[in-house]
Amino acid sequence: MKGQDVILLLVLGLMIWVLGTIHYARTGAVVLESTPTKYWTWFIVSPIVSAILCVLILRWRHIAASKWSSAMLLLAIPGMIGEAVVLLNLSTFMPRIHEYSGGKYGAFLFATYALVLGMAEIVTLRATP
Repeated sequence: MKGQDVILLLVLGLMIWVLGTIHYARTGAVVLESTPTKYWTWFIVSPIVSAILCVLILRWRHIAASKWSSAMLLLAIPGMIGEAVVLLNLSTFMPRIHEYSGGKYGAFLFATYALVLGMAEIVTLRATP
């Protein structure tokens, strides 16, 4: 992977996190504090959409399958660090979401990062002899 790709993936990861955080700050209560059906639907949909976006980015940059694990970590790390700060200060960064919904939001995050990073690891392992 080129140095340019490393920087670009970190920047894209930061941008995705910022946009996702703004989106959930504005609309999160509708999903997190509504019916169980709506919550679980979005619990499934959100990680899948995130994974598709990340795969499209890696394909756009022509990242070799043997480097997907590293590349996906570069996309994920800015968001993982940022979300730690957000979750510790939920009422500041997401005032429309009640504190008790922090666990549900955290579960969304864990599911998303687990799917994206797990998928990348499987692709990398299959590509490595």
